[in-house]
Amino acid sequence: MRILTAILALILVGCSTPYQDMGFGGGVEAQQLTADTYRILSRGNAYTSKTKVNDYTLLKAAETTRQAGATHFVIEGGEDATRTGYVTTPGTATTTLQGNRAYTTVNPGTVDRLVKPGQDTIIRILTVKPGEAPPPNAISADEIIQFVGSRVRQG
Repeated sequence: MRILTAILALILVGCSTPYQDMGFGGGVEAQQLTADTYRILSRGNAYTSKTKVNDYTLLKAAETTRQAGATHFVIEGGEDATRTGYVTTPGTATTTLQGNRAYTTVNPGTVDRLVKPGQDTIIRILTVKPGEAPPPNAISADEIIQFVGSRVRQG
């Protein structure tokens, strides 16, 4: 039984939310709030880690920054948008007759907790000219695309 559980767990790891536009199973999107401010929404399913959702948020922020013609972004704020749900599997009872005897096998139901990580982040984009020092909390969009992007696209 443990081998079957391990194999099932390995298969389900491949079921995590990929880096994609927001859809039924999760994803990531940018919503423009002002000329230089965006909200990045990231949602994963129950097989997606918080770390992966964080990577999706950073990558989308960097891509949004570059698409807007800017070079850096600053994280202005955010909040945890993780959702928790439960899946209940009903129990079963099977009775078998053998001669004058009845045997009943009972399999109790289960309740499994599912955690679907999510993150809402507000960013402000800015352009740093060559030779200028970026503000203290500014993050280079190109570096995030290079380092986080390569990790996200590997799977």
